[in-house]
Amino acid sequence: MITPVHYFSTCITLLFVSYLGYHTTKKVKSSQDFAVGGRRLSGIQVSGSIIATIVGGASTIGTAQLAFQKGVSAVWFTLGASIACLFLGLFMAGPLRRAEVDTIPQFLSRTYGVYAGIAASVLTSFAIFVHITGQVLSAVAILTSIFHVGVIIAVFISIILIISYIFFGGFLGTSMVGIVKSILLYFTLIISGIIVYNYFHGMSGLAATFPKEPWFNLFSDGIYASIAQGFSMVVGITSTQTYLQAMFSGKDEKESKKGAFISALLIPPVGFICTLIGLYMRSVNPGIIPKEALPTFIITYLNPWIGGITIATLIISVIGTGAGLTLGISTMINRDIYVKCINKEADDQKQLLVLRSSVCIISLLTMMMVFTNMDSLILEWGFLSMALRGTTIFIPLLGALYFKEKVNPLAGIVAIIVAPIISVLWGIFGIESINSLYIGLGSSSILLIGISMFSKKKEVNS
Repeated sequence: MITPVHYFSTCITLLFVSYLGYHTTKKVKSSQDFAVGGRRLSGIQVSGSIIATIVGGASTIGTAQLAFQKGVSAVWFTLGASIACLFLGLFMAGPLRRAEVDTIPQFLSRTYGVYAGIAASVLTSFAIFVHITGQVLSAVAILTSIFHVGVIIAVFISIILIISYIFFGGFLGTSMVGIVKSILLYFTLIISGIIVYNYFHGMSGLAATFPKEPWFNLFSDGIYASIAQGFSMVVGITSTQTYLQAMFSGKDEKESKKGAFISALLIPPVGFICTLIGLYMRSVNPGIIPKEALPTFIITYLNPWIGGITIATLIISVIGTGAGLTLGISTMINRDIYVKCINKEADDQKQLLVLRSSVCIISLLTMMMVFTNMDSLILEWGFLSMALRGTTIFIPLLGALYFKEKVNPLAGIVAIIVAPIISVLWGIFGIESINSLYIGLGSSSILLIGISMFSKKKEVNS
């Protein structure tokens, strides 16, 4: 049962983290400070910004929920996120940091032209906006189920927290929130892990409680499905402005890589402990609703002071993801649309105003979307966002990174615009057994390679 101590420690923690987001405003003197931290972030700060966005409701509540239902296969989300960060560090951090740009569309424009960059900015902004809606719905679910506040109040609290994390400090704010969130998350999850470990009397007790199938089979959903989940995480993360924005923000190439590698190391333990908690709740209270496994554990088995901090950390995790995604959209709106299409002579202070105004406008639009889609499934928003981001960016970005001299600008524009349309149409009318993300990626590859080869052949013949 939730107590006044839970309320107090939760509110104090949320106010403390919001203050840290506000405090970073002193370090923001220019639009570049707001967008990429002035390109002076250390590896730990880069990692903080990545974790602030990646580790959200799916990594914590969603993982415990899936573990409650299926066992250790629940770790695939955080394992996939870790692999994605490793991929970022090994193959993308270097060339992206050396490019000295602020957005993915800016980078794509160097290979495919200005219009390709604008198209990528519009499409990915919409895709990320869809994901923000899902994150706010997750936050509302936490606030209404744990604190029993009304939906309207829960939505307003969520939006205010998003704005407070990034309006003042921008990228520095998300980085600071991410670092603090990581400390709080590890502190509370380590305590939770010890409780679970002692209950089972070690891993041998855990193994004796559940049969091997499906509870201890990492591939219980099938090898193809499990690997596909990991692959979709790589595609989604490496196609999202927010995560690549972290690569742009490091002091140098080395720090950007270090941030990606630190993230790859820190993310999996979160999924592992949440999986143990899900199994624990399955053992002691199998009748609860699966998605309430983690919140119920926190309220029932943790000290109220620790429990309140943990609840606040979960809220921060979900809100931090929404805040990071909001910052990504505002950066693209400013750099790729406002400066290129609306006011090419805008000075730095005007750009900073546009960045902050965009944060507020996106947050208000998100609030409207949430109120009109309150009964929708949270995961549906995530899947739609993943398909749009991945099919728009992933293949053209790889082409710009490694095959710049071989791809044709027209091919890039066509792939960026047509592939996501095909993906969405397949999702509506296609065969359900084949994920629309793969159809979109296949279409993007065929369009980019095919048009580039045809154009080259035409040039040779002429």
